[in-house]
Amino acid sequence: MKPLYDLHKLPQDICHQIFTTPKFRKWFCEYPNKLLGIDSNAKTVKGSKLGISTAILYLAPHTMSGINLCSMAHLANCAKPCLNTAGRGAMSSVQMSRLRKSLYWEQYPELFLAQLIREVTAHAKKCASRNLVPAVRLNGTSDIKWELYLSDFMARTSADYGVQWYDYTKLANRIVPPCYDLTFSYSGEPLFRPYVRKAINNGMRIAVVFRNQDSYRNCESFENTHALYRQRDKVLGGMPIIKGDDHDARFIEEDNCVVALYAKGKARHDTSNFVVDTILN
Repeated sequence: MKPLYDLHKLPQDICHQIFTTPKFRKWFCEYPNKLLGIDSNAKTVKGSKLGISTAILYLAPHTMSGINLCSMAHLANCAKPCLNTAGRGAMSSVQMSRLRKSLYWEQYPELFLAQLIREVTAHAKKCASRNLVPAVRLNGTSDIKWELYLSDFMARTSADYGVQWYDYTKLANRIVPPCYDLTFSYSGEPLFRPYVRKAINNGMRIAVVFRNQDSYRNCESFENTHALYRQRDKVLGGMPIIKGDDHDARFIEEDNCVVALYAKGKARHDTSNFVVDTILN
């Protein structure tokens, strides 16, 4: 069977795994049956207690598919921790699934968008029948400007079904429809600092990944917790800080605040400025 996808931009070890693993070879000869995961992780499923059902799209992060799906990852220095978590070499079924979806998006965008629209519509209708708020997050592991492709559909599903679209982003200058809520994703990298300032000036909600839960417990403001900004710019000083790991429904929170998340898995040991250590008083 000949693959449906052009694989020439992938690393050789990944191509080798695809061609030598019968399950993966079959996958890459087919289109995905499903794009969205519904309440598929521990954090989004917590939204059910709030009457929210969340559909998320996970793609291969950064340049893992051969095309950069996270344009600010280099400046923010978040590619390494993200890719370390995703892994290289012997990739898992989850990672291969994300890779195939990414190639599907890159090489068959019209088919991809048509399928995505069908799945979101089905999700919205099911939520309506269960009296739940349908939420959709398309950048689970990417940072694509979906408003360039789905703006009309976003507005229509918001009006017809109450769909709440949301994402995290490292792009501070996006212009999105009112139904699309964005939370800016922080990095402490010096080269990324102008974009953090722009997000603050735009009054965006800012998500910050702390080393662990103790790092942000009882912090009154971000100014008191981050050495880089406390000592140099103080650009985040005074912003209220709220705990963000109780749920993923960022759109129910106020703007102009810091959402404190804590690193999970391998990210706890990351040494980049994406994961924040703190100074506790």
